[in-house]
Amino acid sequence: MALEVFHKDETLQMRRKLIGQSCRLFFSHDPVKIMRARGQYLYDENGMQYLDCISNVQHVGHCHPSITQAAAAQMDLLYSNTRFLHDNIVLYANRLAATLPKKLCVFYFVNSGSEANDLALRLARQYTRHQDVIVLDYAYHGHLTSLIDISPYKFRKLEGQKEWVHVAPLPDTYHGIYREDHLDPGQAYADTVKSLIEEAHKKGRKISSFFAESLPSVGGQIIFPTGYCKRVAESVHEAGGVYVADEIQTGFGRVGSHFWAFQLQGEDFCPDIVTVGKPMGNGHPIACVATTEEIADAFTANGVEYFNTFGGNPVSCAIGLAVLDVIEKEDLRGNAVRVGGHLIQLLLQLQTKHPLVGDVGVGLFIGMELVKDRVSRKPATEEAAHLVRRLKEERIVISTDGPWDSVIKFKPPMCFSIEDAERELELRPLVSPQGQICLQAECHRSCFLYEHVHFHVKACA
Repeated sequence: MALEVFHKDETLQMRRKLIGQSCRLFFSHDPVKIMRARGQYLYDENGMQYLDCISNVQHVGHCHPSITQAAAAQMDLLYSNTRFLHDNIVLYANRLAATLPKKLCVFYFVNSGSEANDLALRLARQYTRHQDVIVLDYAYHGHLTSLIDISPYKFRKLEGQKEWVHVAPLPDTYHGIYREDHLDPGQAYADTVKSLIEEAHKKGRKISSFFAESLPSVGGQIIFPTGYCKRVAESVHEAGGVYVADEIQTGFGRVGSHFWAFQLQGEDFCPDIVTVGKPMGNGHPIACVATTEEIADAFTANGVEYFNTFGGNPVSCAIGLAVLDVIEKEDLRGNAVRVGGHLIQLLLQLQTKHPLVGDVGVGLFIGMELVKDRVSRKPATEEAAHLVRRLKEERIVISTDGPWDSVIKFKPPMCFSIEDAERELELRPLVSPQGQICLQAECHRSCFLYEHVHFHVKACA
């Protein structure tokens, strides 16, 4: 049972005094004080229940009893430094290897997605002996200095773009330079990466790696056009670089049909390095890098030991194993297909009524973009923010993403149910008495309207 030590106002006052103000809260105008959580539900200091639609870290559900039991049992036995021999780390690595293509068979365990991406950058540079990195526009790969440098989402607000960083257009067929009416947007966007490589070579620079989330999240829940990743990998390999797939938000079955989001690109595509973090420990800090024997051997050959004080410790690996067990026993990938599919079906019904509902798939990685105008597709940022606030009043927690914070994102715990999906949000276009197109949002017990707002649905199968 959670114990409230301070009144909410006192907690907020102390936080403002003691905690750096760059560490922001959700709903900063009126933060929610959460005392406990279970499954897909959060409970505040008054016992009010909130439906959590965005906690992709608590992958199998908040405070899952199997995860708690595994952690407590291992902590009662051993949680030693990882230089001692222990079964958990090899058991866990073996389980992860079974989910990946055969060539991705060497693992490094760390404590966060940022650590994983930083290590991936080191691996790529050591293996290729090249320095430069290609990233997608609006990308975010972590908070370490090395990763801020390859995250346009962050570095544009700080010191700007380094000379060794090359930014490729985000392959967004809704807002991007090549849209859904293009004959082959996958090839067209891949060609922009090839052009970047050629320009870098003319300057005497060499590419170590191409970094990309398998489904760009901060970029707006983007789904890559067919063939994009394979063609990019071909160009990067020709340049002597490697392809790094950032699965920190998208891995571990969130897309339903596959365990890893990069597998959506087909069996003929395989990254050289994969990073994962958020879902692995269901809230416990654990992350890892998976790579090939060749890349791992090159990293070993530099003669410098890699050591991580807490990475891969017995407790973390016990929790990681328990998460994999829950995903399998509770068929959470199947649940993502069923529940995500049901939510998508609610949105598919809009296709016959509204011209800007795009193609949709299944899974619990869904984005719905609000736009002001169907021709210019101007983002409806203020309306999206208002929708988030209104749903919070109905005790439903969602958030926005994308370059203009106009994409409503749905990335709930994987135990999310069909009943939750039906409660979550129903949107449909209406025509006002004045003949204006409006958007009606029906949520739980309330209804509210936005005039001149249209929407585009993104989802992943």
